[in-house]
Amino acid sequence: MLGDEIELAYGKSLPERSRIEGPVGVYGSNGAVGSHIEPYVSGPGIIVGRKGSVGEVAYSSGEFWPIDTTYYVVQKNNHNWRFLYHLLRFCDLTDLNSHSTIPGLNREDAYRIKVSLPDRAVEDQLAAALDWIEGAARKESDAIVRTGQLKAAAMRRLFSEGLRGEAQRETEVGPIPESWGIAAIDEHFSVVSGGTPSRSSATYWSGGTIPWVKTAEVNYSMITETEEHITQAGLTESAAKLLSAGTLLMAMYGQGVTRGKVGVLGIQASCNQACAAITPTDDAVVTQYLYHYLTWRYEAIRSLAHGGQQQNLNLDIVRKIAVAVPPTIVEQQEIIDVLDAFDRKIHLHRRKHAVLDQLFKLLLHDLMTGEISVDDLDLSALPSIDRTAA
Repeated sequence: MLGDEIELAYGKSLPERSRIEGPVGVYGSNGAVGSHIEPYVSGPGIIVGRKGSVGEVAYSSGEFWPIDTTYYVVQKNNHNWRFLYHLLRFCDLTDLNSHSTIPGLNREDAYRIKVSLPDRAVEDQLAAALDWIEGAARKESDAIVRTGQLKAAAMRRLFSEGLRGEAQRETEVGPIPESWGIAAIDEHFSVVSGGTPSRSSATYWSGGTIPWVKTAEVNYSMITETEEHITQAGLTESAAKLLSAGTLLMAMYGQGVTRGKVGVLGIQASCNQACAAITPTDDAVVTQYLYHYLTWRYEAIRSLAHGGQQQNLNLDIVRKIAVAVPPTIVEQQEIIDVLDAFDRKIHLHRRKHAVLDQLFKLLLHDLMTGEISVDDLDLSALPSIDRTAA
């Protein structure tokens, strides 16, 4: 039983007003929440959410202060701290939420979890393997952030200075090269919305093969699959429209940060009425250029929304969004090439992160359940790891 190996001790209150910024991490139920000049617990150690973010597990490599919404782990035996950290994550303590008015974790419930622990030498090896994979995934996440920041800086420069070293002029969208123009989207594109077939009619949904895009799926990427599909009857007997691959979509409303996001269809598909479907009516502006420009103008576009409690965009607003347009397709394509290169790099890091994340979850499960042993793994490729925190 887990209770034979560890004790979950109560953290201690430390209000923000009492904290003095320092080298000691302060932890709440959802992880690090600040710092202080003195510790409550010597490190390394593990913090478990008791109230609020129930069952969330955090690790501190040094001394720390767990506040009163947490437990901290006290060992009863000589275990590898990192192994225990991974073990507690595998135990999924969030499932033990009491679901009362105030969410909470009863430590007696945690103590009853059955665990089978290897000897210390094997714990060290398992912790090293899991840490290495988790660290590699973290590096990919960091690379995604860094590349995104570089892309944002490139967009600011490209859309205000261009690539020709021209003088700039002030416009409603900010400074742009002198030779560029300003055009509303509907000067060069058709903008329509989709529709939602009646949910009460199974003939519109059951067995459907036509991809149907929702705003949550419009997220700065090529859309190649959808969660839901509609039938031919659902398409023809509703406001939904069949859109060709290459159509630019903008989310006009949706939860949280969804409003104003754009994506490009990589397949023939339909969409709901919360999406604006944007297709060219002439050859003056390349769709992929517009995609990158609208990505850059995300915050400005969101500010155009209006409404009551939930502010939305609408077709009229989208049609009149001002776009800075280079005078030639050649210059548009040069800008596209630069920004597409950033997107390819971001996509590569996302794929690597997804693979590593899945590998970590599978390996964690298989090692903790005994489906595979450390002897089944070739750990020779792992770099040497500082185990001073073990």
